[in-house]
Amino acid sequence: MPVGGTADGTTSATESVAAAPDAATPRPGAAAPHPNAAEARPDAAAPTPDAAEDATSWAVPGAAGTTPAGELEPQKRPARKIRWRLARAIDYGYFLLATLAAIWLAWLLASESFSWGWWLIAFFVLFWALLAYLVLPRLHSILTRIYVPNYFIGRARTSDGLLGDPINLALLGTQAQLETAMADAGWTRADAVTARSSWRIVTSTLLRRSYDEAPVSPLLLFGRQQDLAYQQEVLGNPAKRHHVRFWKCPEDWRLPGGERADWLGAATFDRRVGLSLFTLQVTHKIDANTDIERDHVVRSIQSGEAAVSVGAIRDFSTGYHARNGGGDSIITDGDLPVVDLRGIPSRLEFENETDVVEAAADKRPISIALGCALLVLRALAGVVFVVITATHWTAYVRSLSIDVGGVPDDLVRNVTLVIAVITLGVTIAGLLVQFALITLIFRGSNWARILSMTLSAIAVIAAAVDFFNGGAEVNLRANLLGLPLDILVLLALSSERSSAWARRIRYLRIERKWAKRHPRYAG
Repeated sequence: MPVGGTADGTTSATESVAAAPDAATPRPGAAAPHPNAAEARPDAAAPTPDAAEDATSWAVPGAAGTTPAGELEPQKRPARKIRWRLARAIDYGYFLLATLAAIWLAWLLASESFSWGWWLIAFFVLFWALLAYLVLPRLHSILTRIYVPNYFIGRARTSDGLLGDPINLALLGTQAQLETAMADAGWTRADAVTARSSWRIVTSTLLRRSYDEAPVSPLLLFGRQQDLAYQQEVLGNPAKRHHVRFWKCPEDWRLPGGERADWLGAATFDRRVGLSLFTLQVTHKIDANTDIERDHVVRSIQSGEAAVSVGAIRDFSTGYHARNGGGDSIITDGDLPVVDLRGIPSRLEFENETDVVEAAADKRPISIALGCALLVLRALAGVVFVVITATHWTAYVRSLSIDVGGVPDDLVRNVTLVIAVITLGVTIAGLLVQFALITLIFRGSNWARILSMTLSAIAVIAAAVDFFNGGAEVNLRANLLGLPLDILVLLALSSERSSAWARRIRYLRIERKWAKRHPRYAG
């Protein structure tokens, strides 16, 4: 049965959620006029300009169109689209290379572990972490590009591209009204996923401490992770909780069948902590009957706000029996409640909040911060080398000197000193370049990110060619800041969130430059 329709192809709804009579029904996943509206890949931090090219003209430097006065705007140069496609091809190439490198790193770790003795226990932990958080997610990301539809089908997606929780709620109203309704209903807004909040939820779960604002894992819809997330902890145990994620619908977007919704939600109940069936990551396991949690969310909103009305789209999705991204069973009747919040007054504290979609689109992804941190770690190793060399200069120069028969000792010393100075100077210059690249990557430079990936890729490929041609064995314990670090840098900077964010920042910079050059067309 198609999503959003009944067996005879129609969609039923109460009068409180009737679609606007003049609303055109776009195809599922159709791009909306603004950049955040396009359906994109699940790992994307924010939709990119090329995601909407099929639906609208690009309102950026040189986009073709007419002004209110009827004058033609400057024509977009065809080379720009070629450059965007080339950048995406390069990104995907590094994405595949990083995946292969991660598999090789896992194999190296496994083969080297037999000489670890009692450290074999540490190997199992490292191997599991590498497999669960790097290798398997990358493989799923590649495979789901092939077999998972890239349009709205009534399911959220995990960051690895797997089908996640079912979309089982729709709401009408503004962001302020939604936040007001959830606060009045006794729901707590979840913290964002950061290193600090992740560590806190781990310790809280192990020690059975209450954490009312515990973060929820990211699920994606419309090419971005949830805009708002709320939860209700059960008996002070963070392993058990009611929780719901909300995504703001793109402008002028309609549900399959033509019904309107401002927000879509996915409500599930976490019953315990376990391992994901597909990635082996630590995650919450949900209750199979998602309809119970869906109805709990609706009842709590109704009890908190008398002005709320609720309709329903019957058989919005099939009553399927499936699994979510963690491998948990899902049972649902397929109905989609539509909660109308437009009649409730919003709190002043929520009226002044920034739009969650715009705020999230410009937010720097964790993968960029992680990639920069890894590059800093490698640069610090160089700084240590420079400091040690400078403090033991005489010994360093002596280590470079060689005996050359028939050549005066003074000449040998002078040449050795020159070589030492040049070597140290080149090292310092290289460190300055590294720190400059790190700064540019952190600020959103796409070319700096690609250059850093290129340098790491060259190092990884050179090591692989030498290894598979019978060269020296790779010793991971003695080379932690070498091959493993280059592979991790590739994994971090080649992720879809990193590439999408860097392209978006570049796009915004081009847009600002174009606006300055053509002020009469801007705004």
